[in-house]
Amino acid sequence: MKWANIKLFALNFWHNVTTPKSFYLLYSIFILLTGYAAVSGIKNHITQNEIRLDHQVKARQSWEANPDKHPHRMAHFGTFAFRINASLGIFDYGLESFTGNTVFLEAHRQNSVNFSEATFSTGMLRFGELSLSLLLQLVLPLILFFLGFSSVAKDRQNGTLKMLLSQGATWKEILFGKSIGLFTISMLFFLPVLLVVIIALLIFGQQAANDFLWLRLLIISSGYLAFLFIISALTIVVSASTRTSKNALLRLLGIWLLLVVLLPKSAQAMGNYWFPTPSKLAFQSAIEKEVIKKGDSHNPDDPHYNSLRDSVLSVHNVKKVTDLPFNYSGFVMREGEKITADLYRKHHRKLVNIYKSQNDVTQFSSFINPFTAIKQLSMTISGTDFSSYIDFQNQADNYRYQLAQTMNELQMEYISPKKKSGSEGKTHVVDHEHWSEFQDFKHQPIALSQSIKEAFPALISITLWILVTFWLLLFTSKKAQAI
Repeated sequence: MKWANIKLFALNFWHNVTTPKSFYLLYSIFILLTGYAAVSGIKNHITQNEIRLDHQVKARQSWEANPDKHPHRMAHFGTFAFRINASLGIFDYGLESFTGNTVFLEAHRQNSVNFSEATFSTGMLRFGELSLSLLLQLVLPLILFFLGFSSVAKDRQNGTLKMLLSQGATWKEILFGKSIGLFTISMLFFLPVLLVVIIALLIFGQQAANDFLWLRLLIISSGYLAFLFIISALTIVVSASTRTSKNALLRLLGIWLLLVVLLPKSAQAMGNYWFPTPSKLAFQSAIEKEVIKKGDSHNPDDPHYNSLRDSVLSVHNVKKVTDLPFNYSGFVMREGEKITADLYRKHHRKLVNIYKSQNDVTQFSSFINPFTAIKQLSMTISGTDFSSYIDFQNQADNYRYQLAQTMNELQMEYISPKKKSGSEGKTHVVDHEHWSEFQDFKHQPIALSQSIKEAFPALISITLWILVTFWLLLFTSKKAQAI
């Protein structure tokens, strides 16, 4: 196999594809779609982050504007946590439109994340949004199929293949040359998208708030380059394995429908069937039942807290809680918060594991579907996947727990234990300056190391698909026929 011949076939393929005026019409349409997707993605990214940051500031101002107050009332007054859209969300929306972005944080309760864009949109959102990643994942492969379906089949029909092989060319040189030619044409479509993303990140990206932003983009770009080579080679293999151009096009369209629509939907359906999720009511009821068994801090006759009170009195060698050197009600609230938080996190981990099991079915399907592999890799490294959403939930709940326990500590320290613990009157309040001492919530992007861990199956899948692609080219070169 001579590189000079491979290069010759690649250049010939490039010339044949780019000569017709129809190619430039198709290319112009793609560039227009790229421009539209870029403008809408940037506009949505900026608008959403401005709204969320503005409301985060207002929530903080509302928190700090509270007057002198009982700490437990402040714990119930609570605040909000807002999820910031990752900079690479400009490129890949991922699950951003379907997962919530706001959660109310208060004592004793772990509220769900609300206000996703999907809840305010029509049913048309289920068909997807036109993002830059969608163009590369779905539209560009379809374009490559149309550009390359007749590359070998047409040469077989008009007798060109027979002449090339009789003059010393080999099937390996033909297939690899045309694959490289189609891959280089894909660069005409890919590079403008990449350039737009780089410019958008330089201008609108929040550099300080992103973990290894440019390394993330490098990983994503490498993944798409591998994906486009896989698609290019598969197109040439199908064309070489089919007698006529018409049948080659039909096969490629069938493959596109199978890999883009049928397999992903089937994987999702199987995941939901094999790993069903409990309803929200069942999830909350399970937690409430365990709280009742473990101990209810708001029930004065609860056995657990009666036993706790006796042990605390014994340790401090006093007979009444009013004789303790701290506010006992605050101590009880601190213990109750710890119990309910632990129970919630245990059940939440079980729920997340169910969702992860469902997602594992989809991830496993990436080993037979390169479209799923690149989609998983793209949104995971972009920070717009399910793991990024769960990471925000964990950050918000950790902040909520710290807030509640800080208020309980203030109650224990500053609310006099000598008087009946209440929340009214100046004798049962602390200075409002303590509110500003507690740090505001700031959403941090998921760590790159965690993103790579989540994307590891997709990375392995794409690597295996590259090896399979080379094997298919070699296998086809031995079995293909000139007539």
